[in-house]
Amino acid sequence: MNAANAITIARILLIPVFLVLLFVEVPYGEYAAVAVFALAAGTDKLDGYVARRRKTVTATGMFLDPLADKLLISAALIALVSLGRLEAWVAMVIIGREFAVTGLRLVAAAQGVSIPADRLGKAKTVMQTIAVLFLLVPRSAFPYDWLIEDLLIWAAVALTLISGIEYFWNARDLLLRPAPSEDEETSAAEEGPASGPDDGEPTAPEQHTVESGDGEEGAADGQAGTPADDPAARDMSGERA
Repeated sequence: MNAANAITIARILLIPVFLVLLFVEVPYGEYAAVAVFALAAGTDKLDGYVARRRKTVTATGMFLDPLADKLLISAALIALVSLGRLEAWVAMVIIGREFAVTGLRLVAAAQGVSIPADRLGKAKTVMQTIAVLFLLVPRSAFPYDWLIEDLLIWAAVALTLISGIEYFWNARDLLLRPAPSEDEETSAAEEGPASGPDDGEPTAPEQHTVESGDGEEGAADGQAGTPADDPAARDMSGERA
């Protein structure tokens, strides 16, 4: 296991620690939970940076990095609903969007299409994290401002929906693309892998990209399965389902 994947797995393992500290009555447990969540969220870009720096980008990292982000945010939202600090519909909208985007990404991957990220997706991830942190801090810790809470929640929901809509809009041609017939699939299987023009080596499948608004995916964090020195990887490294 390389260092980047170890960091990602450590972030996933911090999720149950965060939940235990939040719900079990221990001295300063809520404050410790806030610190653990901040640590897990703050190291979101670290694993991608390490992977690019050491040129250890792997398919495992591409899968685990966005999974860690979604598990962390989803766990925090469900916990906040359980504590009565967040409306259930807000959690449903955000979590539903994340699953929808993940499904779209799987459809794109099955057709050999990668969907890079842009700044709107990054802004969505940052806003979600700030809103969750604000709601996690015990209200006795500082003079509570309900206006700030409402603004953060509505901003997070708005960016979540807008980036999700943009994601699907940019991939509309992909969704409308007809599925290959059984005869085409059988013919492709019989032909076998393509060979290179000179040395007989199999050629790498052609990669296509669709512009996207999702900043939390592994592609944006350098965890995509493309070599780190490839121009496509640099485009994708620039995001947080």
